[in-house]
Amino acid sequence: MKKPAIATGVGLGLGTAGFALIGVLVLFIAAVANGAAAHQEEQDAAGSQLSMQGARVGDIPPKMLALYRQAAPAACRGLDWSVLAAIGKVETDHARHPTMRSYAGAVGPMQFLPSTFKGYAYPVPPGGANPPTPWDATDAVYAAARMLCANGAKSGTGEGVYKAIYSYNHADWYVRRVLAQAKSYAAAQPRGPDADADVSANAIVQAAYSQLGVPYVWGGGTINGKSGGGFDCSGLTSYAVYQGTGHKVALPRTSQEQRHVGASVPRNEMRPGDLIVFNKDNWGHVGVYAGGNRMIDAPRPGKSVEVISLAGYWEQYAWDIRRVG
Repeated sequence: MKKPAIATGVGLGLGTAGFALIGVLVLFIAAVANGAAAHQEEQDAAGSQLSMQGARVGDIPPKMLALYRQAAPAACRGLDWSVLAAIGKVETDHARHPTMRSYAGAVGPMQFLPSTFKGYAYPVPPGGANPPTPWDATDAVYAAARMLCANGAKSGTGEGVYKAIYSYNHADWYVRRVLAQAKSYAAAQPRGPDADADVSANAIVQAAYSQLGVPYVWGGGTINGKSGGGFDCSGLTSYAVYQGTGHKVALPRTSQEQRHVGASVPRNEMRPGDLIVFNKDNWGHVGVYAGGNRMIDAPRPGKSVEVISLAGYWEQYAWDIRRVG
């Protein structure tokens, strides 16, 4: 059984730090400086726009948001990502708590007792630690989705989801808080023809998502994974397409070459899994379209594989969209 959330404030958990007692969302304010670095700073700001599409989604770190969106459909078809995100908020404010330990012995971003975690830790999810651990965000989010699924969420009904959340913490007030938070997150997500695209439905996107947080390394990445400790932009797309097509499509190595693979697609007909090559430094950047006006890419030295908004910075460049899957 899942022990009570540290957010309850009963004992020596996060309640003593005052994180989730009142369920107040943390608001992020992006500041972009003027000067010679303006364009690069605008690109950095674009990276945060994915989680800032609505104020009530803006408190979720981009990596955690991507995990919630990936894990829910992959681990439990009846579970909406917003429920996972709401639990992550109530439990540890999306892994922001400095210790992530509760008085009851629950640990990690989703607050699992190690003994409970073992029952939902396998198979190891894409990008998870091996052996899995409740301290790893990927492992923890997937395990939470599996636990919810096993306790009623797979039905997709209101009654089933209520029962599943109750199994996570046996308190009606907890279920009500999670559902209220989930409703806010669901209402604030990006809108559009593919805003709610199911990550698990596109294997190329799923493969790219599995590498979130891997460092950028110039020349890094192959069809089989990172090399030299990371990926560059075309290394990531090479990996995602090869893995996502069941090893059927091996892209050429550079973004300039990838621009000539597959079929050209009008911008208004983009689908998750399409490649977007940008005419920056002579068609020198490429990413994977993730739906909802978002892209997964390996941006530049000092950064890591991330999910970013296509609004703003990238609008200044010409796009060539390629369907390769």
